[in-house]
Amino acid sequence: QVQLVESGGGLVQPGGSLRLSCATSGIIFSIYDMGWYRQGPGKQRELVAAITSGGSTNYADSVKGRFTISRNNALRTVYLQMNSLKPEDTAVYYCKGPPYWGQGTQVTVSS
Repeated sequence: QVQLVESGGGLVQPGGSLRLSCATSGIIFSIYDMGWYRQGPGKQRELVAAITSGGSTNYADSVKGRFTISRNNALRTVYLQMNSLKPEDTAVYYCKGPPYWGQGTQVTVSS
């Protein structure tokens, strides 16, 4: 059974940081390209960051320089380090290892 389980979301003030984790099971993690997506209130789901099986990364323009995606193949986990958070980063963040999705974790940036 494939599972992708996100954690690390929460409430943070503008300028703060959070680190999201996505622990996987049931897939050969090391060969999967992984991604973090988000869906804000009233918005469509969008790609935030992606990392290939070889470690190449790409980011949405809105998060470049602030977010970092990484992976630990031994732990079968992908991470999203989010710094300098802004209110517009408020969203449910989802982990994806195509075609599988996690259940999402809420990130709220507010003072």
